[in-house]
Amino acid sequence: MPLAPDAPTHKTLVLLGQPNAQSLCGALADAYAAGAREAGSDVEVLRLGDLDFDPILHHGYEQIQQLEPDLLRAQELLRSADQLCLVTPIWWGTYPALLKGFFDRTLLPGFAFQYDKPGRQKRLLKGRQARMIITGDSPWLWLKFVVGDSTVAALRNSTLRFCGYRPVRVTRYSPVRGSTAERRAKWIASAHELGRSDHAG
Repeated sequence: MPLAPDAPTHKTLVLLGQPNAQSLCGALADAYAAGAREAGSDVEVLRLGDLDFDPILHHGYEQIQQLEPDLLRAQELLRSADQLCLVTPIWWGTYPALLKGFFDRTLLPGFAFQYDKPGRQKRLLKGRQARMIITGDSPWLWLKFVVGDSTVAALRNSTLRFCGYRPVRVTRYSPVRGSTAERRAKWIASAHELGRSDHAG
């Protein structure tokens, strides 16, 4: 049966990796979600600071821990969404520990990837695309060309693409430290427009 004209054509998950939802990252996540909804997408916002789970993978992947209800729901949202928007700050040249723990616990073998031969994996989240929105206190040119873009390399190349997300687009807002309220308002408006444009058509 064809979709009704006003039915959403995309399912989008906005994942807030900053534990504090009242932060700039929280505002950017909400703005992106609002723009995506205006464009007709069915949007869920997952704020990691609101979830109840142990972020430590105590036994590595030798013994998979039982997933908490919040992580089971997160896996359902990741599986059902055809677009992911990941919003995170840069802390100490990488991303928050809570976000790392979330990925350690949820992007499990058999869910996000599976090795069929040594050194060769199936990308089980293939067919989905992603947008990364990243904030930092240093100028983005410094982060990209001097520091080595470590956060983007880890998240885009070694996490999202590894699991099958393509393309993975990156938007940077920085430097946050010393930024004016007017400047931050422009970033939030930009994130809103990204939500609209990513889901246009």
